[in-house]
Amino acid sequence: MSNNDLVNIERQKKVLVDLMNDKFYVPMKIKELAVILNVPKERRPELEAVLSELLAEGKISLSKRGKYSISKEKRYTGIFTSHEKGFGFVTVEGIEEDFFIPATKVNGAFHKDTVEIIVDPVPTGKRKEGRVVRVVSHEITQVIGYFQKNKTFGYVVPDNTRIAEDIYIPGKFTKGAMTGHKVVVEITNYGTNDRKPEGRVTEIIGHVNDPGVDIMSVILAYDIPTEFPVDVMEEVESVPDEVPEKDKEGRLDLRDWTTVTIDGDDAKDLDDAITLFKEGNNYKLGVHIADVSNYVKEGSPLDKEALKRGTSVYLVDRVIPMLPHKLSNGLCSLNEGVDRLALSCIMDVDPKGNIIGHQIAETVIRSNRRMTYSKVRDILVDHDESAVAEYKELVPMFELMKELSEILRNKRENRGAIDFDFPECKIKLDEKGKPVEIKPYDRNVATRIIEDFMLAANETVAEDFFWQELPFVYRNHEKPEKDKMNKLAAFVSTFGYTMRNSNGEVHPKEVQKLLSSIEGKPEEDLIARITLRSMQRASYTPECLGHFGLSAKYYSHFTSPIRRYPDLQIHRIIKEQLNGKLNSKRIDHYKNILGDVTKVCSTYERRADDAERDVDKLKKVEYMKNYIGEEFEGVISGITNYGIYVELPNTVEGMIHVNNMRDDHYNFVEDTYSMVGERTGRTYKLGESVRIVVDRCDKVTKTIDFLFA
Repeated sequence: MSNNDLVNIERQKKVLVDLMNDKFYVPMKIKELAVILNVPKERRPELEAVLSELLAEGKISLSKRGKYSISKEKRYTGIFTSHEKGFGFVTVEGIEEDFFIPATKVNGAFHKDTVEIIVDPVPTGKRKEGRVVRVVSHEITQVIGYFQKNKTFGYVVPDNTRIAEDIYIPGKFTKGAMTGHKVVVEITNYGTNDRKPEGRVTEIIGHVNDPGVDIMSVILAYDIPTEFPVDVMEEVESVPDEVPEKDKEGRLDLRDWTTVTIDGDDAKDLDDAITLFKEGNNYKLGVHIADVSNYVKEGSPLDKEALKRGTSVYLVDRVIPMLPHKLSNGLCSLNEGVDRLALSCIMDVDPKGNIIGHQIAETVIRSNRRMTYSKVRDILVDHDESAVAEYKELVPMFELMKELSEILRNKRENRGAIDFDFPECKIKLDEKGKPVEIKPYDRNVATRIIEDFMLAANETVAEDFFWQELPFVYRNHEKPEKDKMNKLAAFVSTFGYTMRNSNGEVHPKEVQKLLSSIEGKPEEDLIARITLRSMQRASYTPECLGHFGLSAKYYSHFTSPIRRYPDLQIHRIIKEQLNGKLNSKRIDHYKNILGDVTKVCSTYERRADDAERDVDKLKKVEYMKNYIGEEFEGVISGITNYGIYVELPNTVEGMIHVNNMRDDHYNFVEDTYSMVGERTGRTYKLGESVRIVVDRCDKVTKTIDFLFA
């Protein structure tokens, strides 16, 4: 090793490890290494420093006799997920089980860091453990949290409870923040096992009690863009308010077809419309989707910003749109009584629900009525006289929609499609952003009609382009992992249920049968949730891998280009194919970009889902704060070794900690998922109705604590 090799410590480490790997097969003391590596005596301390770092990283080992050698320990690189109690887990690509990292072996790793670990030997049958030896890179660069001021400094409690340490803020970097402010902090030092992370305040969001600050904190934490750049808004200004006549030319004119939109009462971006009538014994179903790609051109500022967002984000008090409102609520919204450009999938469906023919076309449509789910339900379920009279000319079509919807749904169920029908919630806020009502979302006949028709169009379009062997974006839900299915089958067997599988290979029909058999049973919610967690997560890819949950070979997202970028992307491909422009050059172009596009879209979809879930949790906690000390009836929805979860009729869930079950000492019985008292034998089981009292609500951890009444 020459003197020049001792300039940079990282360079030193690499050179030394390479040489030890290549040259030395026996352990050596530092003196021997220094001689062979040609390190002069005066530079020996630098060699010792390099060896110390390599030891800390686990790349070399030191024997009791003081001899160094290349480490033979197994090393992996993966993503570190922290726990609020200090320990964590490392996920390594290609390895199913995570590695457990005890708090004493985290070695300064931060949540979401890419780290290098060494796996510790453990007795057979126990979870694999490891220790972090090196942080490769940091993912998180800023944190949102609650500021607390001290005399000469401050510190921030992160909103993300997985970040176990408070962030120390030197006095000169507080930006004037006071106790109670929610702030954005840039991390300047990630800390070590013995030293807290440090940072500086870059933005004061507002006081924790100010309206909207809680939700804005979530938005900023997920780095969701809320404002559109100047160049995007300038491009939008050039978009006309109404469809120019020249844009309608050459399109299939469907303006004389009776067409309706059916959406929620407060929906503003109406991106799908429906036509339905019969031709003989068959149904003619038209699903018309706003032609967003006519206005959002590939590579334009609008397009780049849409990809950057990936999806619209729907929070309880606002929508953060993928496209500016002039498009999403204006020219690309299929509003009643105006001409709009659409991309239509027109399907011929036989009485058994088979799609026996279809046409995909650029169209111009005019919606006859803007309908809502509640109005259609009033007509079809409640037979409300005033609603029937108001829409009398449309009632026969709605009845036909219900008829076809049931046929399509039965066909899907017969092939094995799975319906995870968990109750979603509707949270109503007052003008100050305070939650005033929480109730289950009404999934009625009208929502099912739209769902069934959209699924039919999505499958039809996906199958069409799969067989054309053209580049495309598919919505895939891959088969569950065999090991997870084996574990699920073993789990449900403890409740007396069976799920046939062949070495972990399960047909979706078996999952559907399981969910049907538990319907209405006390254990329904637990088994359904564990079954859902055993599934893969749906994602976008350029490859058609099938949709396990729908038991569909071909599936895409075609029906929402206003709010989902993958839909916008495939609209472009479809239109180029329809117009004969999808030549070899364009095919190669799409083959080159779709891998990255689908990866980005899948990532941003998860971001939106997580943000929406966090905001719902926040508002549920805030709502239940008004009822501390009050009594409610709920149902036991989950049991763990640390407590019992109880869900109220309004979908709010809280936990009774085992330490607060004071009438006895209770033990969790894993085989039966029950909690049993040692002295009294009192047993709590899933699905049991119980009376609870609201004890504590914590907006920081987004948790609600109950006590038994």
